[in-house]
Amino acid sequence: MVITLSTEHDPMETSMIEVYAFATPNSVKVPIALEELGLPYDLRAVNVRKGEQKQEAFLSLNPNGKVPVLVDDGFVLTESAAILVYLAEKTGKLLPTGGAARARVFEQLFFHASALSPAFGNAGFFKRSSPEPQPIAEARFTSEAERILGLLDSRLSTQAFMAGDAFTIADIAHFGWLWRRQFPGLTLDGHPNLSRWYEAVAERPAVQRAIVRVEALVETPASAA
Repeated sequence: MVITLSTEHDPMETSMIEVYAFATPNSVKVPIALEELGLPYDLRAVNVRKGEQKQEAFLSLNPNGKVPVLVDDGFVLTESAAILVYLAEKTGKLLPTGGAARARVFEQLFFHASALSPAFGNAGFFKRSSPEPQPIAEARFTSEAERILGLLDSRLSTQAFMAGDAFTIADIAHFGWLWRRQFPGLTLDGHPNLSRWYEAVAERPAVQRAIVRVEALVETPASAA
């Protein structure tokens, strides 16, 4: 993996946003936001299955060794929720400008970072990636993930989207892990409101375009070529 950042910028030209990502729950959020906002971007693969996120070239962008990373005219930003806020504020879209509506979006962003993402990620790790069985940990995080699905389903029983009646970056944040819910072994069965919301988001043209681009980052096995 070679990473080259441009150090020169013509003020008369519009800079191309660069996104370093892979087909992961957190990565997909950024292309979805960019597609929804109509911003051009260059999507660059960081194959986490091969450990490319731990290579020196990538660590120069994010010392934490995690995808995604956004580079906008030399400005480097990590953490998917922070990137979503940055893009929303850059364009004035997908995030209310103030008041209770804006607070509700941030409420869901923090809930995602502190509750949904850790529960889903750890449930998947202990089911699929733990070097030895850890039944207590697996049960703990799976039950927490199921509880969170119930909370979201209840929330969506009275509103169309995660933060209210409008589609926002809060929906993009939650969609990432629900798109990859097979990893922690979860389903939307028994959660009709959440299922309705998921289908509505998945059917958005911008979301579909982003998923196609992200999935294309996964190399086709030589045997299938």
